[in-house]
Amino acid sequence: MKPWLQLMFFPCVFLIWHAEAEFFTSIGQMTDLIYAEKDLVQSLQEYIRAEEKKLSQIKSWAEKMDVLTSKSASDPEGYLAHPVNAYKLVKRLNTDWLELENLVLQDTTNGFIANLTIQRQFFPTEEDETGAAKALMRLQDTYKLDPETLSRGNLPGTKYRSSLTVGDCFGMGKTAYNDGDYYHTVLWMEQALKQHDEGEDTTVSKVEILDYLSYAVFQFGDLHRAMELTRRLISLDSTHERAGSNLRYFEKLLEKEREEKEKENSTNKTVTTTEAVVQSGAYERPLDYLPERDIYEALCRGEGVKMTPRRQKRLFCRYHDGNRNPHLLIAPFKEEDEWDSPHIVRYYDVMSDEEIEKIKQLAKPRLARATVRDPKTGVLTVASYRVSKSSWLEEDDDPVVAKVNQRMQQITGLTVKTAELLQVANYGMGGQYEPHFDFSRRPFDSTLKSEGNRLATFLNYMSDVEAGGATVFPDFGAAIWPKKGTAVFWYNLFRSGEGDYRTRHAACPVLVGCKWVSNKWFHERGNEFLRPCGRTEVD
Repeated sequence: MKPWLQLMFFPCVFLIWHAEAEFFTSIGQMTDLIYAEKDLVQSLQEYIRAEEKKLSQIKSWAEKMDVLTSKSASDPEGYLAHPVNAYKLVKRLNTDWLELENLVLQDTTNGFIANLTIQRQFFPTEEDETGAAKALMRLQDTYKLDPETLSRGNLPGTKYRSSLTVGDCFGMGKTAYNDGDYYHTVLWMEQALKQHDEGEDTTVSKVEILDYLSYAVFQFGDLHRAMELTRRLISLDSTHERAGSNLRYFEKLLEKEREEKEKENSTNKTVTTTEAVVQSGAYERPLDYLPERDIYEALCRGEGVKMTPRRQKRLFCRYHDGNRNPHLLIAPFKEEDEWDSPHIVRYYDVMSDEEIEKIKQLAKPRLARATVRDPKTGVLTVASYRVSKSSWLEEDDDPVVAKVNQRMQQITGLTVKTAELLQVANYGMGGQYEPHFDFSRRPFDSTLKSEGNRLATFLNYMSDVEAGGATVFPDFGAAIWPKKGTAVFWYNLFRSGEGDYRTRHAACPVLVGCKWVSNKWFHERGNEFLRPCGRTEVD
Protein backbone atom coordinates (compact mmCIF):
# COMPACT_ATOMS: atom_id res chain seq x y z
CA MET A 1 0.00 0.00 0.00
CA LYS A 2 1.27 3.48 -0.82
CA PRO A 3 2.26 5.58 2.22
CA TRP A 4 -0.27 8.34 1.65
CA LEU A 5 -3.06 5.80 1.54
CA GLN A 6 -2.16 4.83 5.10
CA LEU A 7 -2.06 8.44 6.23
CA MET A 8 -5.29 9.81 4.87
CA PHE A 9 -8.53 8.43 6.21
CA PHE A 10 -11.68 10.17 5.11
CA PRO A 11 -15.27 9.53 6.05
CA CYS A 12 -16.98 7.06 3.75
CA VAL A 13 -20.67 7.22 3.00
CA PHE A 14 -22.38 3.91 2.36
CA LEU A 15 -25.54 4.32 0.36
CA ILE A 16 -28.59 2.08 0.40
CA TRP A 17 -29.98 2.01 -3.10
CA HIS A 18 -33.69 1.86 -3.79
CA ALA A 19 -34.47 1.18 -7.44
CA GLU A 20 -38.08 2.21 -6.97
CA ALA A 21 -37.22 5.78 -5.92
CA GLU A 22 -35.30 7.89 -8.44
CA PHE A 23 -37.42 11.03 -8.18
CA PHE A 24 -34.54 12.99 -9.73
CA THR A 25 -35.04 11.23 -13.08
CA SER A 26 -38.47 12.82 -13.70
CA ILE A 27 -39.48 16.42 -13.06
CA GLY A 28 -43.10 15.38 -13.68
CA GLN A 29 -43.04 13.01 -10.71
CA MET A 30 -41.02 15.43 -8.57
CA THR A 31 -44.02 17.78 -8.61
CA ASP A 32 -45.71 15.33 -6.21
CA LEU A 33 -42.98 16.13 -3.69
CA ILE A 34 -44.01 19.80 -3.74
CA TYR A 35 -47.51 18.90 -2.56
CA ALA A 36 -46.15 16.44 0.01
CA GLU A 37 -43.90 19.13 1.46
CA LYS A 38 -46.78 21.65 1.52
CA ASP A 39 -48.90 19.13 3.44
CA LEU A 40 -46.08 18.66 5.95
CA VAL A 41 -45.75 22.42 6.45
CA GLN A 42 -49.48 22.66 7.16
CA SER A 43 -49.19 19.80 9.65
CA LEU A 44 -46.20 21.51 11.28
CA GLN A 45 -48.14 24.78 11.59
CA GLU A 46 -50.99 22.92 13.32
CA TYR A 47 -48.47 21.47 15.75
CA ILE A 48 -47.03 24.96 16.42
CA ARG A 49 -50.52 26.38 17.08
CA ALA A 50 -51.24 23.55 19.52
CA GLU A 51 -47.92 24.17 21.31
CA GLU A 52 -48.59 27.92 21.46
CA LYS A 53 -52.05 27.27 22.92
CA LYS A 54 -50.56 24.95 25.54
CA LEU A 55 -47.83 27.44 26.45
CA SER A 56 -50.42 30.23 26.69
CA GLN A 57 -52.42 28.18 29.21
CA ILE A 58 -49.30 27.39 31.23
CA LYS A 59 -48.20 31.04 31.17
CA SER A 60 -51.65 32.20 32.35
CA TRP A 61 -51.55 29.67 35.22
CA ALA A 62 -48.02 30.76 36.19
CA GLU A 63 -48.99 34.45 36.26
CA LYS A 64 -52.05 33.73 38.42
CA MET A 65 -50.02 31.59 40.84
CA ASP A 66 -47.27 34.21 41.03
CA VAL A 67 -49.76 36.80 42.29
CA LEU A 68 -51.35 34.35 44.72
CA THR A 69 -48.09 33.00 46.21
CA SER A 70 -46.71 36.53 46.63
CA LYS A 71 -49.70 37.34 48.83
CA SER A 72 -49.73 34.05 50.78
CA ALA A 73 -45.96 33.99 51.38
CA SER A 74 -46.00 37.50 52.88
CA ASP A 75 -48.16 36.28 55.83
CA PRO A 76 -48.64 32.49 55.74
CA GLU A 77 -50.50 32.16 59.02
CA GLY A 78 -52.76 35.12 58.36
CA TYR A 79 -53.50 33.78 54.86
CA LEU A 80 -54.37 30.29 56.12
CA ALA A 81 -56.50 31.71 58.92
CA HIS A 82 -59.24 31.94 56.35
CA PRO A 83 -60.67 28.39 55.97
CA VAL A 84 -61.41 28.86 52.25
CA ASN A 85 -57.75 29.71 51.59
CA ALA A 86 -56.67 26.62 53.52
CA TYR A 87 -59.07 24.44 51.53
CA LYS A 88 -57.96 25.90 48.19
CA LEU A 89 -54.28 25.39 49.01
CA VAL A 90 -54.90 21.69 49.70
CA LYS A 91 -57.00 21.41 46.54
CA ARG A 92 -54.42 23.18 44.38
CA LEU A 93 -51.57 20.96 45.50
CA ASN A 94 -53.61 17.78 45.29
CA THR A 95 -55.59 18.44 42.08
CA ASP A 96 -54.74 21.64 40.22
CA TRP A 97 -50.98 21.11 40.06
CA LEU A 98 -51.59 17.55 38.87
CA GLU A 99 -53.75 18.92 36.06
CA LEU A 100 -50.98 21.37 35.18
CA GLU A 101 -48.50 18.50 35.13
CA ASN A 102 -50.72 16.61 32.70
CA LEU A 103 -51.00 19.72 30.53
CA VAL A 104 -47.20 20.12 30.43
CA LEU A 105 -46.75 16.44 29.63
CA GLN A 106 -49.46 16.55 26.95
CA ASP A 107 -47.94 15.41 23.64
CA THR A 108 -49.11 17.67 20.83
CA THR A 109 -46.69 16.12 18.33
CA ASN A 110 -48.80 13.02 17.60
CA GLY A 111 -50.58 14.41 14.53
CA PHE A 112 -47.44 15.89 13.00
CA ILE A 113 -45.25 12.82 13.68
CA ALA A 114 -47.93 10.48 12.34
CA ASN A 115 -48.19 12.52 9.12
CA LEU A 116 -44.42 12.72 8.81
CA THR A 117 -44.09 8.95 9.26
CA ILE A 118 -46.65 8.30 6.51
CA GLN A 119 -45.07 10.80 4.13
CA ARG A 120 -41.50 9.64 4.80
CA GLN A 121 -42.02 6.37 2.95
CA PHE A 122 -42.49 8.46 -0.22
CA PHE A 123 -39.52 10.75 0.42
CA PRO A 124 -36.49 10.86 -1.87
CA THR A 125 -33.64 8.56 -0.85
CA GLU A 126 -29.87 8.94 -0.63
CA GLU A 127 -29.82 7.82 -4.26
CA ASP A 128 -32.05 10.74 -5.22
CA GLU A 129 -29.88 13.25 -3.41
CA THR A 130 -26.75 11.83 -5.05
CA GLY A 131 -28.46 11.79 -8.45
CA ALA A 132 -29.62 15.38 -8.02
CA ALA A 133 -26.09 16.52 -7.08
CA LYS A 134 -24.60 14.74 -10.10
CA ALA A 135 -27.28 16.34 -12.29
CA LEU A 136 -26.12 19.81 -11.21
CA MET A 137 -22.52 18.83 -11.98
CA ARG A 138 -23.61 17.54 -15.40
CA LEU A 139 -25.29 20.88 -16.14
CA GLN A 140 -22.20 22.66 -14.87
CA ASP A 141 -19.98 20.75 -17.34
CA THR A 142 -22.29 20.72 -20.36
CA TYR A 143 -23.19 24.39 -20.25
CA LYS A 144 -19.81 25.60 -18.87
CA LEU A 145 -21.26 27.08 -15.71
CA ASP A 146 -18.91 27.93 -12.86
CA PRO A 147 -19.94 26.96 -9.30
CA GLU A 148 -20.57 30.63 -8.47
CA THR A 149 -23.23 30.88 -11.21
CA LEU A 150 -25.00 27.74 -10.02
CA SER A 151 -24.66 28.64 -6.37
CA ARG A 152 -26.20 32.09 -6.91
CA GLY A 153 -28.93 30.60 -9.12
CA ASN A 154 -28.13 32.86 -12.07
CA LEU A 155 -29.70 30.68 -14.77
CA PRO A 156 -31.52 31.83 -17.92
CA GLY A 157 -35.30 31.59 -18.10
CA THR A 158 -35.80 30.94 -14.38
CA LYS A 159 -38.96 32.24 -12.75
CA TYR A 160 -38.17 31.21 -9.17
CA ARG A 161 -34.57 32.00 -8.29
CA SER A 162 -32.83 30.00 -5.59
CA SER A 163 -29.28 29.82 -4.23
CA LEU A 164 -27.01 27.25 -2.59
CA THR A 165 -25.72 27.66 0.96
CA VAL A 166 -22.27 26.74 2.25
CA GLY A 167 -23.81 23.48 3.46
CA ASP A 168 -25.28 22.78 0.01
CA CYS A 169 -21.94 23.41 -1.72
CA PHE A 170 -20.17 21.26 0.87
CA GLY A 171 -22.73 18.49 0.21
CA MET A 172 -22.06 18.72 -3.53
CA GLY A 173 -18.34 18.40 -2.89
CA LYS A 174 -18.85 15.39 -0.62
CA THR A 175 -21.00 13.68 -3.25
CA ALA A 176 -18.23 14.14 -5.82
CA TYR A 177 -15.60 12.96 -3.33
CA ASN A 178 -17.55 9.79 -2.47
CA ASP A 179 -17.72 9.07 -6.21
CA GLY A 180 -13.95 9.50 -6.62
CA ASP A 181 -14.59 12.66 -8.66
CA TYR A 182 -11.87 14.98 -7.35
CA TYR A 183 -12.37 17.50 -10.16
CA HIS A 184 -15.83 18.47 -8.92
CA THR A 185 -14.75 18.00 -5.29
CA VAL A 186 -12.25 20.82 -5.73
CA LEU A 187 -14.73 23.09 -7.52
CA TRP A 188 -17.48 22.75 -4.93
CA MET A 189 -15.27 22.75 -1.84
CA GLU A 190 -13.65 25.94 -3.16
CA GLN A 191 -17.10 27.49 -3.58
CA ALA A 192 -18.09 26.41 -0.07
CA LEU A 193 -14.87 27.93 1.31
CA LYS A 194 -15.42 31.16 -0.62
CA GLN A 195 -18.94 31.62 0.74
CA HIS A 196 -17.68 30.73 4.22
CA ASP A 197 -14.94 33.36 3.97
CA GLU A 198 -17.55 35.91 2.92
CA GLY A 199 -19.20 35.44 6.30
CA GLU A 200 -22.21 33.28 5.43
CA ASP A 201 -23.79 31.73 8.52
CA THR A 202 -23.37 27.94 8.50
CA THR A 203 -22.89 24.90 10.72
CA VAL A 204 -20.14 23.55 8.42
CA SER A 205 -16.67 24.42 9.69
CA LYS A 206 -13.78 25.63 7.56
CA VAL A 207 -11.75 22.74 8.96
CA GLU A 208 -14.17 20.23 7.39
CA ILE A 209 -14.04 22.01 4.02
CA LEU A 210 -10.23 22.29 4.02
CA ASP A 211 -9.91 18.62 5.00
CA TYR A 212 -11.67 17.48 1.81
CA LEU A 213 -10.22 20.24 -0.39
CA SER A 214 -6.57 19.63 0.51
CA TYR A 215 -6.91 15.91 -0.20
CA ALA A 216 -8.67 16.48 -3.56
CA VAL A 217 -5.99 18.99 -4.59
CA PHE A 218 -3.29 16.46 -3.65
CA GLN A 219 -4.95 13.95 -5.99
CA PHE A 220 -4.14 16.32 -8.86
CA GLY A 221 -0.47 16.33 -7.89
CA ASP A 222 -0.56 19.94 -6.73
CA LEU A 223 1.69 19.51 -3.67
CA HIS A 224 2.32 23.20 -3.08
CA ARG A 225 -1.37 24.08 -2.85
CA ALA A 226 -2.15 20.93 -0.83
CA MET A 227 0.46 22.07 1.70
CA GLU A 228 -0.88 25.61 1.73
CA LEU A 229 -4.44 24.40 2.42
CA THR A 230 -3.25 21.93 5.06
CA ARG A 231 -1.30 24.64 6.88
CA ARG A 232 -4.42 26.80 6.88
CA LEU A 233 -6.36 23.87 8.34
CA ILE A 234 -3.78 23.39 11.12
CA SER A 235 -3.86 27.11 11.93
CA LEU A 236 -7.58 26.67 12.65
CA ASP A 237 -7.24 23.34 14.47
CA SER A 238 -3.72 22.52 15.67
CA THR A 239 -4.93 19.20 17.17
CA HIS A 240 -6.08 17.80 13.81
CA GLU A 241 -4.02 14.59 13.66
CA ARG A 242 -4.64 13.69 10.03
CA ALA A 243 -3.73 17.18 8.85
CA GLY A 244 -0.46 17.07 10.79
CA SER A 245 0.44 13.67 9.33
CA ASN A 246 -0.49 14.80 5.85
CA LEU A 247 1.63 17.95 6.12
CA ARG A 248 4.71 15.97 7.16
CA TYR A 249 4.09 13.55 4.29
CA PHE A 250 3.69 16.39 1.77
CA GLU A 251 6.93 17.96 2.98
CA LYS A 252 8.79 14.67 2.48
CA LEU A 253 7.39 14.31 -1.04
CA LEU A 254 8.33 17.88 -1.87
CA GLU A 255 11.86 17.38 -0.51
CA LYS A 256 12.22 14.18 -2.53
CA GLU A 257 11.01 15.98 -5.64
CA ARG A 258 13.50 18.80 -5.02
CA GLU A 259 16.41 16.35 -4.60
CA GLU A 260 15.53 14.53 -7.83
CA LYS A 261 15.37 17.83 -9.70
CA GLU A 262 18.78 18.91 -8.33
CA LYS A 263 20.26 15.55 -9.27
CA GLU A 264 18.84 15.86 -12.78
CA ASN A 265 20.22 19.39 -13.15
CA SER A 266 23.67 18.33 -11.98
CA THR A 267 23.88 15.54 -14.56
CA ASN A 268 22.59 17.70 -17.38
CA LYS A 269 23.16 21.39 -16.77
CA THR A 270 21.62 22.36 -20.11
CA VAL A 271 18.20 21.19 -18.96
CA THR A 272 15.86 24.14 -18.54
CA THR A 273 13.13 24.16 -15.94
CA THR A 274 9.78 23.55 -17.55
CA GLU A 275 6.46 24.78 -16.27
CA ALA A 276 4.63 22.38 -14.01
CA VAL A 277 2.00 20.24 -15.68
CA VAL A 278 -0.50 21.29 -13.07
CA GLN A 279 -0.87 24.99 -12.45
CA SER A 280 -1.84 25.76 -8.88
CA GLY A 281 -5.62 26.04 -8.56
CA ALA A 282 -6.41 25.20 -12.21
CA TYR A 283 -7.31 21.59 -12.98
CA GLU A 284 -8.58 20.06 -16.19
CA ARG A 285 -11.73 17.98 -16.35
CA PRO A 286 -10.74 14.32 -16.78
CA LEU A 287 -11.54 12.55 -20.04
CA ASP A 288 -14.37 10.03 -19.96
CA TYR A 289 -15.84 7.18 -22.00
CA LEU A 290 -17.61 9.33 -24.63
CA PRO A 291 -15.32 10.11 -27.59
CA GLU A 292 -17.51 12.91 -28.96
CA ARG A 293 -18.08 14.53 -25.56
CA ASP A 294 -16.75 17.97 -26.58
CA ILE A 295 -18.75 18.06 -29.85
CA TYR A 296 -21.91 16.83 -28.16
CA GLU A 297 -21.75 19.38 -25.33
CA ALA A 298 -20.85 22.23 -27.69
CA LEU A 299 -23.97 21.48 -29.76
CA CYS A 300 -26.04 21.45 -26.57
CA ARG A 301 -24.83 25.00 -25.96
CA GLY A 302 -25.71 25.98 -29.52
CA GLU A 303 -22.06 26.08 -30.55
CA GLY A 304 -20.53 24.33 -33.55
CA VAL A 305 -23.79 23.92 -35.46
CA LYS A 306 -22.76 23.35 -39.07
CA MET A 307 -25.62 25.25 -40.65
CA THR A 308 -23.82 26.97 -43.51
CA PRO A 309 -25.48 29.53 -45.84
CA ARG A 310 -25.15 27.01 -48.66
CA ARG A 311 -26.97 24.34 -46.67
CA GLN A 312 -29.55 26.84 -45.49
CA LYS A 313 -30.52 27.52 -49.11
CA ARG A 314 -31.43 23.85 -49.54
CA LEU A 315 -33.94 23.92 -46.67
CA PHE A 316 -37.57 24.78 -47.38
CA CYS A 317 -41.00 25.04 -45.74
CA ARG A 318 -44.08 23.52 -47.34
CA TYR A 319 -47.51 22.08 -46.70
CA HIS A 320 -47.43 18.30 -46.33
CA ASP A 321 -50.45 16.18 -47.33
CA GLY A 322 -48.86 12.77 -46.73
CA ASN A 323 -48.58 11.90 -50.42
CA ARG A 324 -52.15 13.07 -51.05
CA ASN A 325 -53.53 11.21 -48.07
CA PRO A 326 -57.32 11.85 -48.09
CA HIS A 327 -57.23 12.85 -44.41
CA LEU A 328 -54.62 15.55 -45.05
CA LEU A 329 -55.81 17.04 -48.34
CA ILE A 330 -58.10 19.57 -46.65
CA ALA A 331 -55.86 20.19 -43.61
CA PRO A 332 -52.23 19.51 -44.52
CA PHE A 333 -49.46 19.88 -41.94
CA LYS A 334 -46.81 22.56 -42.05
CA GLU A 335 -43.49 20.87 -42.79
CA GLU A 336 -40.07 22.48 -42.33
CA ASP A 337 -36.68 21.07 -43.31
CA GLU A 338 -34.34 20.98 -40.31
CA TRP A 339 -31.46 19.29 -42.16
CA ASP A 340 -30.78 18.24 -45.72
CA SER A 341 -28.67 15.06 -45.42
CA PRO A 342 -29.74 12.99 -43.64
CA HIS A 343 -33.14 14.51 -44.19
CA ILE A 344 -34.75 15.67 -40.93
CA VAL A 345 -38.08 17.47 -40.99
CA ARG A 346 -40.21 19.22 -38.39
CA TYR A 347 -44.02 19.22 -38.45
CA TYR A 348 -46.04 21.93 -36.74
CA ASP A 349 -49.30 21.65 -34.75
CA VAL A 350 -49.07 17.87 -34.62
CA MET A 351 -50.61 17.63 -31.14
CA SER A 352 -53.05 19.99 -29.44
CA ASP A 353 -52.58 21.18 -25.85
CA GLU A 354 -55.57 19.04 -24.80
CA GLU A 355 -54.07 15.91 -26.37
CA ILE A 356 -50.71 16.61 -24.76
CA GLU A 357 -52.23 17.01 -21.30
CA LYS A 358 -54.25 13.82 -21.70
CA ILE A 359 -51.22 11.80 -22.75
CA LYS A 360 -49.19 13.21 -19.85
CA GLN A 361 -52.06 12.35 -17.52
CA LEU A 362 -52.12 8.75 -18.81
CA ALA A 363 -48.36 8.37 -18.69
CA LYS A 364 -47.50 9.96 -15.35
CA PRO A 365 -48.72 7.13 -13.03
CA ARG A 366 -46.79 4.58 -15.12
CA LEU A 367 -43.49 6.41 -15.43
CA ALA A 368 -40.51 4.21 -14.64
CA ARG A 369 -36.77 4.77 -15.01
CA ALA A 370 -35.85 4.57 -18.69
CA THR A 371 -33.57 1.67 -19.51
CA VAL A 372 -30.97 0.78 -22.12
CA ARG A 373 -29.93 -2.60 -23.43
CA ASP A 374 -26.58 -3.88 -22.21
CA PRO A 375 -24.44 -4.31 -25.36
CA LYS A 376 -22.84 -7.49 -24.00
CA THR A 377 -25.79 -9.32 -22.42
CA GLY A 378 -28.77 -7.75 -24.17
CA VAL A 379 -30.44 -7.26 -20.76
CA LEU A 380 -32.33 -4.01 -20.11
CA THR A 381 -30.72 -1.94 -17.37
CA VAL A 382 -30.59 1.65 -16.10
CA ALA A 383 -27.59 3.80 -17.01
CA SER A 384 -26.19 7.17 -15.93
CA TYR A 385 -26.12 8.34 -19.54
CA ARG A 386 -29.91 8.09 -19.78
CA VAL A 387 -31.67 10.12 -17.10
CA SER A 388 -35.42 10.14 -17.64
CA LYS A 389 -38.55 8.17 -16.90
CA SER A 390 -40.78 6.70 -19.55
CA SER A 391 -43.99 4.74 -20.01
CA TRP A 392 -45.64 2.98 -22.92
CA LEU A 393 -49.22 3.68 -23.98
CA GLU A 394 -51.51 1.36 -25.93
CA GLU A 395 -54.37 2.43 -28.14
CA ASP A 396 -56.83 0.75 -25.75
CA ASP A 397 -55.71 3.09 -22.96
CA ASP A 398 -57.59 6.06 -24.42
CA PRO A 399 -58.98 7.16 -27.80
CA VAL A 400 -56.45 10.02 -27.89
CA VAL A 401 -53.57 7.51 -28.15
CA ALA A 402 -55.16 5.84 -31.18
CA LYS A 403 -55.81 9.27 -32.67
CA VAL A 404 -52.19 10.37 -32.30
CA ASN A 405 -50.91 7.06 -33.70
CA GLN A 406 -53.17 7.39 -36.71
CA ARG A 407 -51.97 10.94 -37.29
CA MET A 408 -48.32 9.83 -37.30
CA GLN A 409 -49.18 7.12 -39.82
CA GLN A 410 -50.90 9.65 -42.08
CA ILE A 411 -47.97 12.08 -41.91
CA THR A 412 -45.20 9.54 -42.52
CA GLY A 413 -47.01 7.21 -44.91
CA LEU A 414 -45.70 4.28 -42.81
CA THR A 415 -47.81 1.68 -41.03
CA VAL A 416 -48.18 1.67 -37.25
CA LYS A 417 -49.22 -2.01 -37.23
CA THR A 418 -45.63 -3.13 -36.73
CA ALA A 419 -44.49 0.00 -34.89
CA GLU A 420 -43.71 0.05 -31.20
CA LEU A 421 -46.15 1.42 -28.65
CA LEU A 422 -46.22 5.15 -28.05
CA GLN A 423 -43.40 5.90 -25.63
CA VAL A 424 -43.80 8.92 -23.36
CA ALA A 425 -40.73 10.29 -21.59
CA ASN A 426 -40.21 12.95 -18.95
CA TYR A 427 -36.71 14.20 -18.20
CA GLY A 428 -35.60 14.88 -14.65
CA MET A 429 -32.89 17.11 -13.17
CA GLY A 430 -30.27 17.54 -15.85
CA GLY A 431 -32.25 14.92 -17.78
CA GLN A 432 -30.44 13.61 -20.82
CA TYR A 433 -29.79 10.70 -23.16
CA GLU A 434 -26.20 10.76 -24.38
CA PRO A 435 -25.33 9.98 -28.05
CA HIS A 436 -26.94 6.73 -29.19
CA PHE A 437 -28.49 5.01 -32.20
CA ASP A 438 -32.20 4.29 -32.40
CA PHE A 439 -31.66 1.30 -34.69
CA SER A 440 -30.33 -1.97 -33.31
CA ARG A 441 -26.82 -3.15 -34.09
CA ARG A 442 -27.22 -6.33 -32.01
CA PRO A 443 -28.03 -9.62 -33.76
CA PHE A 444 -29.62 -11.07 -30.60
CA ASP A 445 -32.54 -8.60 -30.58
CA SER A 446 -35.63 -10.80 -30.85
CA THR A 447 -37.69 -8.13 -32.64
CA LEU A 448 -35.28 -8.04 -35.61
CA LYS A 449 -36.56 -11.38 -36.94
CA SER A 450 -40.26 -10.67 -36.55
CA GLU A 451 -40.59 -6.91 -37.04
CA GLY A 452 -37.28 -5.85 -38.52
CA ASN A 453 -35.13 -2.99 -37.35
CA ARG A 454 -36.24 0.49 -36.32
CA LEU A 455 -36.79 2.08 -39.69
CA ALA A 456 -37.70 5.62 -38.57
CA THR A 457 -38.20 7.85 -35.54
CA PHE A 458 -41.13 10.21 -35.03
CA LEU A 459 -40.45 12.45 -32.02
CA ASN A 460 -43.18 14.68 -30.53
CA TYR A 461 -42.19 17.62 -28.36
CA MET A 462 -44.89 17.96 -25.70
CA SER A 463 -43.41 20.94 -23.86
CA ASP A 464 -41.29 24.01 -24.36
CA VAL A 465 -37.97 24.04 -22.53
CA GLU A 466 -36.65 27.34 -21.17
CA ALA A 467 -32.98 26.36 -21.53
CA GLY A 468 -31.19 23.26 -22.78
CA GLY A 469 -32.89 20.02 -23.83
CA ALA A 470 -32.00 20.14 -27.54
CA THR A 471 -31.86 17.06 -29.77
CA VAL A 472 -28.38 17.06 -31.31
CA PHE A 473 -26.61 15.02 -33.99
CA PRO A 474 -22.83 15.12 -33.31
CA ASP A 475 -21.86 13.40 -36.56
CA PHE A 476 -23.01 16.23 -38.81
CA GLY A 477 -23.42 19.07 -36.31
CA ALA A 478 -27.16 19.63 -36.07
CA ALA A 479 -29.13 20.92 -33.08
CA ILE A 480 -32.94 20.85 -32.95
CA TRP A 481 -34.66 22.73 -30.14
CA PRO A 482 -37.91 21.59 -28.48
CA LYS A 483 -41.07 23.45 -29.39
CA LYS A 484 -44.36 22.35 -27.89
CA GLY A 485 -46.80 20.79 -30.34
CA THR A 486 -44.18 20.14 -33.04
CA ALA A 487 -42.58 16.86 -34.07
CA VAL A 488 -39.40 15.86 -35.90
CA PHE A 489 -38.99 12.84 -38.16
CA TRP A 490 -36.02 11.04 -39.68
CA TYR A 491 -35.11 7.64 -41.11
CA ASN A 492 -32.62 5.54 -39.12
CA LEU A 493 -31.99 3.12 -41.99
CA PHE A 494 -31.04 3.53 -45.62
CA ARG A 495 -33.47 2.04 -48.13
CA SER A 496 -31.16 -0.99 -48.27
CA GLY A 497 -31.87 -1.72 -44.61
CA GLU A 498 -28.37 -0.75 -43.53
CA GLY A 499 -28.12 1.54 -40.52
CA ASP A 500 -27.43 5.21 -41.19
CA TYR A 501 -24.68 5.85 -38.66
CA ARG A 502 -24.98 9.58 -39.18
CA THR A 503 -28.24 9.48 -37.16
CA ARG A 504 -26.42 8.94 -33.86
CA HIS A 505 -28.12 11.56 -31.71
CA ALA A 506 -28.58 12.73 -28.15
CA ALA A 507 -31.05 14.49 -25.87
CA CYS A 508 -29.12 17.30 -24.18
CA PRO A 509 -29.46 17.88 -20.43
CA VAL A 510 -32.39 20.09 -19.47
CA LEU A 511 -30.90 23.20 -17.86
CA VAL A 512 -34.15 24.99 -16.96
CA GLY A 513 -37.64 23.64 -17.51
CA CYS A 514 -39.54 20.38 -17.70
CA LYS A 515 -39.18 18.35 -20.89
CA TRP A 516 -41.90 15.97 -22.06
CA VAL A 517 -41.65 14.02 -25.32
CA SER A 518 -43.37 11.08 -26.93
CA ASN A 519 -42.10 9.01 -29.80
CA LYS A 520 -43.04 6.26 -32.19
CA TRP A 521 -40.49 3.88 -33.67
CA PHE A 522 -41.59 2.48 -37.04
CA HIS A 523 -40.17 -0.94 -37.99
CA GLU A 524 -39.22 -2.41 -41.35
CA ARG A 525 -41.89 -5.10 -41.55
CA GLY A 526 -45.06 -3.91 -43.23
CA ASN A 527 -43.25 -0.98 -44.83
CA GLU A 528 -41.42 -2.85 -47.58
CA PHE A 529 -43.69 -1.37 -50.25
CA LEU A 530 -44.35 1.91 -48.47
CA ARG A 531 -40.62 2.65 -48.48
CA PRO A 532 -39.13 0.33 -51.13
CA CYS A 533 -35.43 -0.45 -51.53
CA GLY A 534 -33.20 1.97 -53.40
CA ARG A 535 -30.77 1.27 -56.21
CA THR A 536 -27.66 1.60 -54.04
CA GLU A 537 -26.71 0.69 -50.48
CA VAL A 538 -26.86 4.30 -49.27
CA ASP A 539 -30.02 5.53 -51.00
